[in-house]
Amino acid sequence: MDESFPTVGGMFRGHFEHAVDDKGRVAIPIQFREALSGLQEERLVATKFWIRESHCLDVYSLSGWRVIEDRVRAMDPFDEDVVSFCNLYVAPAQELRLDVQGRILLPPLLREHAGIKRDVTITGDVDKFRIWDRQVWQEVLAEDERRARDVFRRFGR
Repeated sequence: MDESFPTVGGMFRGHFEHAVDDKGRVAIPIQFREALSGLQEERLVATKFWIRESHCLDVYSLSGWRVIEDRVRAMDPFDEDVVSFCNLYVAPAQELRLDVQGRILLPPLLREHAGIKRDVTITGDVDKFRIWDRQVWQEVLAEDERRARDVFRRFGR
């Protein structure tokens, strides 16, 4: 399966610490809400993701998610990698709506996947953002810092 997905624009950058309330809602960082407002987006799509052994959530604007769907539709539906991708990434995806206070309700299934209880870190990833349990994010970041020399060399910096 081709690993490159077209993007909808570079708009999500930075990382922000927030808390999930007792109802499972989390505020989206104002910078991200402004980017979504510029796209006239109030609906998001969240799905399961993994980096190495660490779980998190990928969150797209609805238009950004439609790019993924269009790309998947163009692939061979009988290719085992496409089927696996759909099972792991598309099937658990859920549409979420920003409320008037700029929050989204994280469904229990997605919170459970990412191990999210209360404290989260929300990180920009260019065309989407990720929601992490704060402790998991700190562990991923520490591992990335150990790998920094090789990572930066690959990107020419």
